[in-house]
Amino acid sequence: MTGKLALATALIGALALSACNTVEGAGKDLKSAGSAVESASGQKGK
Repeated sequence: MTGKLALATALIGALALSACNTVEGAGKDLKSAGSAVESASGQKGK
């Protein structure tokens, strides 16, 4: 029983860490896209 609990905890931890990396990457992509739109609109720095 303890082995199953440890395995479940490890799997949940691994999924949580990989989700954080995925969300961080998505945030960077959105920021990059926003910067591109801002530059194209000529509104940068205003």
